[in-house]
Amino acid sequence: MAVQGFVKTKNSQARMGYTVLITGSTGMVGKGVLLECLDSPLVDTVKVLNRSSLGMHHAKLEEILLQDFTDPAPVADRFAGVDACFHCMGVSSLGMSEEDFSRLTYTVTAKLADAVYAQNPQAVFCYVSGTGTDESEQGRTMWARVKGRAENYVLAKGFKAAWMFRPGMIVPERGIRSRTNWYQWMYNITRPLFPLLKRLDSITTTTRIGHAMLQVLEQPPSSVHLENPAINRLAEAHQGQNA
Repeated sequence: MAVQGFVKTKNSQARMGYTVLITGSTGMVGKGVLLECLDSPLVDTVKVLNRSSLGMHHAKLEEILLQDFTDPAPVADRFAGVDACFHCMGVSSLGMSEEDFSRLTYTVTAKLADAVYAQNPQAVFCYVSGTGTDESEQGRTMWARVKGRAENYVLAKGFKAAWMFRPGMIVPERGIRSRTNWYQWMYNITRPLFPLLKRLDSITTTTRIGHAMLQVLEQPPSSVHLENPAINRLAEAHQGQNA
């Protein structure tokens, strides 16, 4: 998949000065993506869309506060000039009805995609769903059907390019903690194994996800569905090219 303006070739350098929009930067995955974007020389501006302030200060950082993510219209004009949207926001389906989970997952994703596309149809959209997501929308697992529907909406929207990130197990790095209590409990228990786990291709990290998202802007992968092994390969390529 060739993406004009975002591809590094032998005769040209990768385009510099990206403006990226990140959702979910108060969560584990989004925080990892945010830190890598702030550190990257490829990114000039990082816009974060959250309900509350991060309490961070950085020359690249611009905060956009929104209480109702099912209606981004009040802040949509601030999506102007965005080259890429990294949609890392998500909720657990545990204890939720399909209707409620759909509103917080499918509806939020669709409305965000609509708002970003209206401002810049040439943007790239990366959506974090999860391994096991069901793009057929017909499976028995509720969360997988809903996330599959969200993926399909984004892919059909008409963006210059879109990739569906489907991480499985993620090892948090750079002091990042999960906001989901039982996830964090599990991480606390398994922390001594992190060095070993990070050697496995079936496991990724918050840092690698951030690197992989930046890499798709430079050298787009052929598959739109990216699980942990593909995420890790993209991260390795990005680190190799930007060492």
